[in-house]
Amino acid sequence: MGAPAPVRMGSRQFTVDLHCHVLSLRAEALAQPHFSIEKEPTLAFATDLTRAINKKQANSTLPVMTDAARRIVDMDAMGIDVQAISCSPVQYYYWLPPELGREAARLINDDVAAIAATAPERFVPIGTVPLQETSYAVTELDRCVAELGMRAIEINTNVMGEELSSPRLAPFFARAEELGVLLFMHPLGFSDGRRLQNHYFNNVIGNPIESTIAIGYLIFDGVLDRHPGLKICVAHGGGFLPTYAGRMDHVHAARDDGRLHIKKRPSEYLRQLYFDTVMFDPDQLSYVVKKYGSDHVLLGTDYPYDMAETRPVEFVNNAPGLTKQDKANILGLNAARLLGITPANKAKRARR
Repeated sequence: MGAPAPVRMGSRQFTVDLHCHVLSLRAEALAQPHFSIEKEPTLAFATDLTRAINKKQANSTLPVMTDAARRIVDMDAMGIDVQAISCSPVQYYYWLPPELGREAARLINDDVAAIAATAPERFVPIGTVPLQETSYAVTELDRCVAELGMRAIEINTNVMGEELSSPRLAPFFARAEELGVLLFMHPLGFSDGRRLQNHYFNNVIGNPIESTIAIGYLIFDGVLDRHPGLKICVAHGGGFLPTYAGRMDHVHAARDDGRLHIKKRPSEYLRQLYFDTVMFDPDQLSYVVKKYGSDHVLLGTDYPYDMAETRPVEFVNNAPGLTKQDKANILGLNAARLLGITPANKAKRARR
């Protein structure tokens, strides 16, 4: 991604980008011999043109995906003090056999932590876990927190088609709640995207659909009811659900099969979630803030991909109706609270 024009702000706020990606070359080398195209929805449900563009982009973004110094140049141009870095979603590797998945996750987490350690005032690491085997996922979650100092874990919206509300994953969510870590839910295309191959629809439409379905299951299967302290931030503004929750509330009132596992209206569980700002429409951001509160919205960019918001601070500042406190919360204070960042120390570089 080319460096955008510098953001000019009248009043400098502390900023944290929760949604930005890196790549582990060691994990990629481990997983590649076991890869086939049908294992990745973004490639399986795509045209030849989309695949060619994605390949070209992967080559062009590789330097910033692995080089912290290159990233900092772009961060400075975008007005970002801190990046909370997570692996590219293509590196979930849930399709690997459990033992290899565990090894890949360890490599990724060690590499993400190493990148963050090169400039600890500019980066905080977000981990990944092998959700294809629950016991391994819990063990790696513990290691991420205890050994690598991570306060967040990135997860997909499903595990090779299995819903996150599956009973076998209950110990993972229970442990995440107990540890107080933030789960950053980022989709990897729609898992059944046969109608979404053209026009990059499997990203543009598929990603929000995936998040919408995943949240729906977490609500209606009772996961959020059983774990009221669970912290989940949903990428891309939470998908379609945060702006269309009334239909869920209606089915909860109208039908027995819409209220099997939950005590409250579905929209009330949405208030337990967090949403990033990768929405591209300032009016949509204003709506989400009005509906769920500025304390539940976090700055994100999707750096360094072409679907990224390259002027994130300006985007938040342009959202109508937001107060100064709303903007401060979204730009960095919420992420600082959730990730254990001390703004005064982290922003020292930016304010000099």
